Amino acid sequence: MFQKVLIANRGAVAARILRSLRAMGVKSAVVYSEADAECPYLEEADETFEIGPGSPRESYLNQDILIETLQKCGADGLHPGYGFLAENADFADRVQSTGATFIGPSSKWISAMGHKTRARDLVAQHGMTVGGGSSVLTPDDDAAAEAAKLGYPVLIKPAAGGGGIGMLPARNDEELEKALKRARSMAERGFGNADVYLERLVEKPRHVEFQILGDQHGGVRHLFERDCSVQRRHQKVIEEAPAPGVARDTLDALATEIAETLQSLGYDNIGTVEMLMGQDGGFNFLEVNTRLQVEHGVTEEVTGVDLVKAQLQSAAGEALADILPADIAIKGHAIQARVYAEDPKTFFPSPGPLETFRPPVESSVRVDSGYKEGQDVTPFYDPMLAKVIARADTRDAAIAKLVEALEAFEIRGVKSNIPALVTLLQSEAFRAGDVHTGLTQSVISS
Repeated sequence: MFQKVLIANRGAVAARILRSLRAMGVKSAVVYSEADAECPYLEEADETFEIGPGSPRESYLNQDILIETLQKCGADGLHPGYGFLAENADFADRVQSTGATFIGPSSKWISAMGHKTRARDLVAQHGMTVGGGSSVLTPDDDAAAEAAKLGYPVLIKPAAGGGGIGMLPARNDEELEKALKRARSMAERGFGNADVYLERLVEKPRHVEFQILGDQHGGVRHLFERDCSVQRRHQKVIEEAPAPGVARDTLDALATEIAETLQSLGYDNIGTVEMLMGQDGGFNFLEVNTRLQVEHGVTEEVTGVDLVKAQLQSAAGEALADILPADIAIKGHAIQARVYAEDPKTFFPSPGPLETFRPPVESSVRVDSGYKEGQDVTPFYDPMLAKVIARADTRDAAIAKLVEALEAFEIRGVKSNIPALVTLLQSEAFRAGDVHTGLTQSVISS
């Protein structure tokens, strides 16, 4: 096992990784920007290192300063968390070149899965069902002809991106022409790669993802699924496990197929396979995220598996047989709500001082956060304040616990999306399990 791990991230995920490192008896080092100097988890780390101004490009995205810090602190492992450089193959290679271990999949898998069209082609070659889509569109390609092959409406997507950034719909040739220019610009700004492609737009789909873990000995296992359909601006806000209203046999068969496909490829660490479920009940491959997910906690709550610990063990060379229990079962139901500093109606960010920040305290409710009362929410980063996770024996009980916890969460000084979250959780559609990616808009705007 590692002697010391450098956490190259911030906020809730930095605090989360620290928790597992302490439980495992592994020393920790954490980086922070000038804007994050008051983050509470810094007091829990064995070592801390300031890495620059608040701007991500000058701190958490600055590969040179991160590699310099890795060598300075003598860590033998680096955990990238999620976001920032977690899915950057070049950074993973640079970490490995120092003699330390990048705690995540090998760079070849980050590269292969990070480009969406290449990932689609790869899994399709191994028998996975992939929805209709084009190859990367060059400026000289006849995009309208490609859209005609797929059939409108289509969705323009960055080939090298994620997080919903740069995804734009088009319902005719005129909309397509305008949206392509905008999508390429957004992709270049967001990911440094202007490649885009088209997918057939599935109306009101469900977003169901499957948690997998591989080792360096040819093994891959799944840890069931999560439903992440409730989103705003193509970004998840409520996630749950297991997925409601889908036959267990169907989900288990698909999870087994996914694990077998990834095993045949030789996948070697943590990952999530994201699928779209159409209104006909069919599933199509969307992408593979080669990192720990923001919503990993709901899987931990229903399986009892510490995914961060498992990821560390895999990266250290342990076999799955020694990492995971022989039999993993889903126990109960868990739902996570992402609490953001944002307007609950417009969803625009609301930076400012956290004059009051008092998360709920309840034994059956888990709160993952990187903030404390009195700290400033700056405009530099994603405005997520906390993840609130409720677990219960039934879905209805988990919903009730989560609503109660959110209503007890005291936040003043900034606006929060808690009113919107409560409205969504209490909506007739959500309570019935009738979830889809357009639910937020239909519920909040009604």
